[in-house]
Amino acid sequence: MTKYSYNMDRKDIVFSVESGLNASFKDLCAVCDYIRYRNASAAIAMLEKVSKGDIPIEFKRHNKYMGSRHELGGKKGRYPKKCAKMVRKVLINACANAKNKGMDVDSMYVVHAAPNKTIIIPRTPPKGVRAVRSGGYGYTTMRKSNIELAKIEIGIAYKDASGLGNGMTRALNATTRAKRVHKAKTNGEKVEAKISSKVH
Repeated sequence: MTKYSYNMDRKDIVFSVESGLNASFKDLCAVCDYIRYRNASAAIAMLEKVSKGDIPIEFKRHNKYMGSRHELGGKKGRYPKKCAKMVRKVLINACANAKNKGMDVDSMYVVHAAPNKTIIIPRTPPKGVRAVRSGGYGYTTMRKSNIELAKIEIGIAYKDASGLGNGMTRALNATTRAKRVHKAKTNGEKVEAKISSKVH
């Protein structure tokens, strides 16, 4: 049985996991933060845009010396295409698991999205590479180069699922409310544009 880091009631939550991923743990954190508490179908579409490089993702952590993006309103971010594809694949698997259980995926939200480090594989370069630089700056890096593998856990559920905590419920309601406000503003701008065009 697969063990998940989600330690609350899992009865109404559908999970999917993939491990042994050779990807940046920091980028995976940013992508998971990006889709958490979003609608599952909308999150898949947004990750598709990120994987193509159409939109950037904000990096709230691990952003030292990172450039700001005007698309994010001056916040720091980048385009983690590789990690977006990996997270999207796991999210699609979670949606497929929910469909197999007869659930409505369009009404489900990402309630759990967590990357974790799994295995660190130590590596040393060939002796010919080590002989090129026998000391000085960068010598430690030339002697050792590890691979850090990670895993991704995705859990989706309805907004009123029984296993959700109070903080998760508030975050889901806030996300839904913000989406409603954004949609209302967009529709209002379209209406004003139609009225102004008729006047002219």
